[in-house]
Amino acid sequence: MKEISDEFMMQMISQAKLYSVVLLRASDNYGTPESQPLVWEHARRNFALREEGLLAVVCPISDETELKGMGIFNADVDQTRLIMEGDPAVKAGIFTFEVHSARSFPGDCLPK
Repeated sequence: MKEISDEFMMQMISQAKLYSVVLLRASDNYGTPESQPLVWEHARRNFALREEGLLAVVCPISDETELKGMGIFNADVDQTRLIMEGDPAVKAGIFTFEVHSARSFPGDCLPK
């Protein structure tokens, strides 16, 4: 592992920016035949939010837990909460969510 100096850490920390992290959870309405079209529209909306630069990272979670997704938004907590309240699957009670303020580094990305 590469050695990281205090100077490098201070430089990186000074570049950190506020983001919001969303944790998306399934409700009891998740997984029903009626929920599937709304989950599809939720995904379509996520692609649109990505295109607008608001949803920097989106990670659907496909294990057997109630946690169904995680997203990092390029927005503050209040704006992110409003965005999520407008989600069709949230409005239909298929998903619930929580929003957390977080700091990260502009330009970070998932490896290809």
